[in-house]
Amino acid sequence: MDSDQNMKILIVDDFATMRKVIRNLLRQIGYQNVIEAEDGVDALKELRSQKIEFIISDWNMPNMSGIELLRAVRADSELRDLPFLMVTAESLKENVVEAVKAGVSNYIVKPFTAEVLSEKIKKILEKK
Repeated sequence: MDSDQNMKILIVDDFATMRKVIRNLLRQIGYQNVIEAEDGVDALKELRSQKIEFIISDWNMPNMSGIELLRAVRADSELRDLPFLMVTAESLKENVVEAVKAGVSNYIVKPFTAEVLSEKIKKILEKK
């Protein structure tokens, strides 16, 4: 079994249904160790209270958006190097550019399949 499969993944999305969808996709590709947060504020609490190894975050969320979360993670010396996969409904070029500038590891456009998710995670982990 690949050691990466045990890594703890944080899914951040304000829609419970979307979190469930992503959780199920992760399960299909062998990732069981998953926790959830409903926005960036909640996510930061989780990130600071336990060892999380990978973040999959939605872009559009109330309280603290995915891009704000990304900036907060990259600005934190403890969390800075965490792989961060941004999930977005719009593949707007400006958004992508903004995310890349903020240090996103990769991004994925909704809706996506387990295969696509698996590819993105592999790509990010290879770069680490």
